[in-house]
Amino acid sequence: MFDRLRNNLPLKLLSLAIAVLGWAYLRLSPNPVIAARFVQQVTVPIATTGLRADEVARFTDREAVVAVDVPRAGAPLRPDMLRAVLNLEGRAPGVYNVPVEVIAPKLEIKSLSPASVTLSIERIEARTIPVTVHYLGDVRRGIVVGRIGVLPLSATLRAPTSDLRRVASVRVDVPLPSVPTTVDSMLRPIATDDRGVEIGNVAVAPNLVRVSAKFVAAALGR
Repeated sequence: MFDRLRNNLPLKLLSLAIAVLGWAYLRLSPNPVIAARFVQQVTVPIATTGLRADEVARFTDREAVVAVDVPRAGAPLRPDMLRAVLNLEGRAPGVYNVPVEVIAPKLEIKSLSPASVTLSIERIEARTIPVTVHYLGDVRRGIVVGRIGVLPLSATLRAPTSDLRRVASVRVDVPLPSVPTTVDSMLRPIATDDRGVEIGNVAVAPNLVRVSAKFVAAALGR
């Protein structure tokens, strides 16, 4: 057996040396394929698709960070080359955890954050409420309301269900004048909660109402 090992020993040693050198090159030198590419992170807005016209989706994660494998020699990746989408097709009102889908043709996605988004779907509903008048200013000026009229008398609200439930009134703010006068103005009605705070995300129609008022001097008591 020892004679067999010595047979063509130089050639065998040369083959071993070539194998060791080849392993060392692949192990220690940079991989040319890997070196030609790198991972780029891009932040893109998260959009929804598939919602009905009378529905709205509410969620807090509005952006996704996408890591993409791109060539080093190529142009930098632009955010408009990718889309992060939540597909809500066929979902009824409720709470869901929906995966984020990245649309990026011919690009290799390495990572995505967040991978899913928790959201609620609400129906947009309508409700009609009478318009009330709220006076602003110092009521001790000796000026009182002789007459006042509002047209139209009511307003139609459109909003997601949870916002519409918070509406306690629809009002117009009318400033009290310092002297007797007549007012004929177009004022904006606002939807408010039970504390009188305006509620956002509520569409009020019409967006202006006509307020006609006559302010007179208060009668002095004897």
